Amino acid sequence: MSGTGAYGWGFTDDRGVEVGAPDRPARVVAYVRAGAALLDLGVTPVAVYGSGHDAAEADPAKDGGLAAAGVPYLGPGRGLDEERLRELRPDLVVDVTYDGKSPYAVDEELAGRAGVPLAALSVGNDLTLPAIIGRFGELGAALGAPDAGPGAGGLAEAEEAVRAAAVAAGAGAGVLALSGGGPEQVYLARPGAWPELARLAGLGVRLIDPGPGPGANWLTTGWEGALDLAPALVLYDSRAHATRPDGPERLPAGARLVPWNPEIPPSPAAYARFFRTLAEALTA
Repeated sequence: MSGTGAYGWGFTDDRGVEVGAPDRPARVVAYVRAGAALLDLGVTPVAVYGSGHDAAEADPAKDGGLAAAGVPYLGPGRGLDEERLRELRPDLVVDVTYDGKSPYAVDEELAGRAGVPLAALSVGNDLTLPAIIGRFGELGAALGAPDAGPGAGGLAEAEEAVRAAAVAAGAGAGVLALSGGGPEQVYLARPGAWPELARLAGLGVRLIDPGPGPGANWLTTGWEGALDLAPALVLYDSRAHATRPDGPERLPAGARLVPWNPEIPPSPAAYARFFRTLAEALTA
C-alpha cells in the first residue's frame, strides 16, 4: 500500500517496512529484475544492479529492455560501491525479497549508510503470480507510472493461449523446468515453488515434479535424472550462469526447448511474452 504517513510520499513494502521520502521518488536504483519490471510499467530507473549470480556485465536474459533504454548496469549489488551509489543521487532503492525479511541482491546497510530508503517486494512462493505482479503494479503507480488499464501487456490473452495449447497438446506433453549446473549436474524445479510454474499448472500445463529429495525449490541430480523423467518440453534456465541442456546425453530425443528466465520481470508484459512463447511451443 502507499500513502503519505509522516512523509510526502510513502509505501509499505513486503517486509512490512514503511518506506518514506519527502517527495515521490524520481531517481530509482533497482535490482535488475525489479528495474526491468518498473521499466515495463513506465518508470525508468537511473541504474540497476545484479545479484550474486551475475558478473560485471549485465546478463542479457535478465535485462528486459533496460539496455535499450540506456539504463546503466552497476554490477552485482553486494559489491556495489557506496560512493558510486551516492553519485547517482537516488531517492529510492528497489530490491526483491524471497523470505519477506531481507532484500535479496543488495546490502540493506549500504542503502542506509547512503541515506537512501529501500523497498523490497516479494517474488517468492508465499504470493501467487497475480499477487506478485499486482504488488509491482502498486509500486509503479506510487512512483507515477501511467495507469495502463487491466488489459495492459496482454497477459490475460496469453494465459488463454496457454490454456488452449495445454488442452490441444494433451496429457502426454509433460513439461520439465530445470537449470543446468554444469556437465554433470542439473537442478530440476519443483513446480509449486515457482509462482509462474504454479500459475502454468493452474492453466492446465502438465508440469513434471522431480520427486522426493532435498531442496525446497530444486532437486539436484545428474542429467540422467532429466532423461528419466522423459519430458516432451523443457523450460531451461536461460541465465548466463546456467548450462544449456544440449545433447542427447542430457535430454530425450525430440524434446522441445523453451528458454525460461527464473527471474522474469514481474510485469504483465514480461509474463505475457513468456506465456505466449510457451503456448506456441506446446502446439509446435
